[in-house]
Amino acid sequence: MTRNDAETQQLPARILVFTGDGKGKTTAAMGMALRAAGHNMPTRIIQFLKADDSTGELTAFKAFPHVHMQQVGKGFVPKPDHLQYPCHRTAAQDGLKIAIEALQSGQYELVLLDEICTAIERGLLTASEVADAARLARPGSVLVMTGRGAPPALIALADTVTSMECIKHGMEKGHKAQQGVEF
Repeated sequence: MTRNDAETQQLPARILVFTGDGKGKTTAAMGMALRAAGHNMPTRIIQFLKADDSTGELTAFKAFPHVHMQQVGKGFVPKPDHLQYPCHRTAAQDGLKIAIEALQSGQYELVLLDEICTAIERGLLTASEVADAARLARPGSVLVMTGRGAPPALIALADTVTSMECIKHGMEKGHKAQQGVEF
């Protein structure tokens, strides 16, 4: 921890989960990271499924010296019987090791695990191993986990859970994923 606020350091870690079938989970989490960056809070972002180095968030956070962002995913996750599935599983497992190091290091005030709930839902990680990792968050730090299908174990562990509900989506009317909106 870089902050010297003894009261904050005595509090247990804050754990937030952004889940649901609607748009905005990653966007909300990135907003928190931007807010933290504005306060010079050391922040670690690990994206578990994304593998596109041209996303706006990856490009934007390069301008903030206190934010370290890494994509560990391999992109679209195929079905478990696909030849490439084990590669995606290995990438998620490696990402979880990186997350554990970040959570235990005391170096980061905010750790953001983007799409980790979806990684669980797709069978790349288990809910119990992610919950065990989340419990390693240092007192006074903040852990944010995003993705569809947050399992009950993470919902129970979190102190703040928001479910984004899709009422309607522009893609239903033919809008393609748009730069600055979806990526």
